[in-house]
Amino acid sequence: MTRGGERSATGPGAGHHRGGAAVAGEPARRTALGTAPVTTPDGAARGGDATGNASAEVADPHRDTPGGTKVADKLDGALSGDPRSAARTGPKSGSGRARGLWTLARRHPVFSVIIATATLLRVVAMLGYQPVMFFNDSFDYLHVATEPYPHPLRPNGYAFLLLLLKPFHSFALVAALQHLMGLAMGVMIYALLRRRFGLPGWGAALAAAPVLLDAYQLQLEHLVLSDTMFTFLVMSAVTLLLWHDRPSWKIAAAVGLIVGLSWLTRSVGMPVLLGVLLYMLVRRSGWKLMGVTLAACMLPVLTYMGWYKAESGKFAITESNGIFLYARVYKFADCHKMKDLPVREYPLCTEPANRLPNSQDGIWNAQSPLNRSPGTRFGPENNALSNDYAKRAIISQPGDYLRVVAYDFLRVFRWERTVFPDPATYSQYEFRRTPTRPLPDWQMDANSIASAEAKAYERGDAETRVVEPFGAVARGYQDVFYLRGTMVGGILLIGLAGLVPLWRRFGGQAALPWTLATGLLLAPAATAEFDYRYVLPAVPLAALAAGIAFTPEVRGTVAGWGRRLRRGAVAATPVPPVPAEQAEPKVPEVAAK
Repeated sequence: MTRGGERSATGPGAGHHRGGAAVAGEPARRTALGTAPVTTPDGAARGGDATGNASAEVADPHRDTPGGTKVADKLDGALSGDPRSAARTGPKSGSGRARGLWTLARRHPVFSVIIATATLLRVVAMLGYQPVMFFNDSFDYLHVATEPYPHPLRPNGYAFLLLLLKPFHSFALVAALQHLMGLAMGVMIYALLRRRFGLPGWGAALAAAPVLLDAYQLQLEHLVLSDTMFTFLVMSAVTLLLWHDRPSWKIAAAVGLIVGLSWLTRSVGMPVLLGVLLYMLVRRSGWKLMGVTLAACMLPVLTYMGWYKAESGKFAITESNGIFLYARVYKFADCHKMKDLPVREYPLCTEPANRLPNSQDGIWNAQSPLNRSPGTRFGPENNALSNDYAKRAIISQPGDYLRVVAYDFLRVFRWERTVFPDPATYSQYEFRRTPTRPLPDWQMDANSIASAEAKAYERGDAETRVVEPFGAVARGYQDVFYLRGTMVGGILLIGLAGLVPLWRRFGGQAALPWTLATGLLLAPAATAEFDYRYVLPAVPLAALAAGIAFTPEVRGTVAGWGRRLRRGAVAATPVPPVPAEQAEPKVPEVAAK
């Protein structure tokens, strides 16, 4: 994050107990031995015998310490995922809840400041840009929510969410739910690093800051787009899997179901499934648990594919993979280098002098070669034709393909955020002084217009209204406090460095979020084209992996390496030979007299 974000995430660490009581598993171990940690008024923890005086301090259910520490212990137990602690808290009065929250904030001061700031920023965005902001794709999702059908271009998971919220007729509710998802992702990172991996409070809070305070993440949550929901689902699956070192079949089923829903939200969810299964294989979770995860994932996916077949006649999720792959090869494909190119694919050829500037122009521009073929641009015929053509181009020109993939992948890590792919699209990723444009009058089908469907969903005026001074605050914040591409690269490198000490175990638990983050950045470059919105879903995973790099296990391994290196250096240092003592010359007896 920029300097302002770093300032919010630094400060004296608090909330960790003396003697390492915050390390995962330590309280349970001491309880099993017949002792329990007792929290003193100053926040330190000390052991107490089950029958001794220390335990008597917490035996009285009506007794509380001056700072309300007992309430905080219960809330901390709930935060750590202990259902028994959460159940013991029971219903509280308003003053009791307020005191508990205040005490909890005192015990997690840095994170409390960060998440309070993040919440305030999201409230400002909702007040400044009412009721919500729109992107080009928003109206496709709204159309499916209005007249459900399997969309050929993208899966309908997010449209189903809009459909569930439709009875409320409130885009503000959609935005609020997505902002809550963003806050929840920050809480997941903090809770995992703090409770599961034993990081100090300030360190776990710092890892959560990029997700909570990045201005473009904030703006993405305020758009009617699937990205926030997709990221939230992936983070939820990763959190469940990492929280339980040996997951039960119920946890495995929940992880699979969530991954399946993410697949139905964005097609890139399929590689997420592969990453999760590979992680479970490396962690030796067992074939049964892997099978449960796979079955739970495929349940919603196969159901959706069955619906798609019933409506369109093909057992699929979408029919756009070939079209997007065509966009990937559009900039370099040379028909003169393709052997035995079918005549029916000739219309997809483009001479270098006639190519449009961006890869995605091969799809969206009115002059796209896809419009030369009969039928609809996103129909099954065009998809099959484009898929075959793109694969021929990749096989014939592998070097050119790798070059464009590497270029777009490395583009993620640039310091400067340049206008891309064009000013009209780029402006939709920013808080603008005025709305980018009125609601479009696109013809969604024979009887539907985009603007009319948006107004029907809202039951009123759905056009984005900029309300000052809140809009100015959001714009000013976005101008300064955002995660630059180079910072994303730095976060990934920190996570990679944390994998190295645990190489014998394939990087340990950090391998899952780090691999998924890298895959989510690489997938668009390999199958479509770079886009700023495709970077943000990787940030929470990368931040989590970077935080795991500072766990006691990793630091202990690195410290052990250092000790061995120092001992080796001492052993290798040559010792200078000690000169032999020279015998004193004998003095003649005559001279001695």
